[in-house]
Amino acid sequence: MRESGFQLLLPHATEHVDELMAAFRVEQADQGLRGWLLELIGEARSAEALPLFVEELRSDDEVLRGWAVRGLELLDSKPAREELWRARVSGLID
Repeated sequence: MRESGFQLLLPHATEHVDELMAAFRVEQADQGLRGWLLELIGEARSAEALPLFVEELRSDDEVLRGWAVRGLELLDSKPAREELWRARVSGLID
């Protein structure tokens, strides 16, 4: 059911980025769901998500960190590239 919902929402992530970010912040128990939400937020390519990606870039959860990296790459903005550079220089990511 979740996978079907993910697939249905994927093409509309941009329209729902605020709700997706709110859901991500509320969900604390289900790391799989948090990963899917972060992936959807990345697909939205919204500059509003930059602070969330930066926060998760420092996460202890490797999966969430990976989706944060992907989200920053998809943003492809100067601030996003700077955050990725800082994370690489500090050894947070490869």
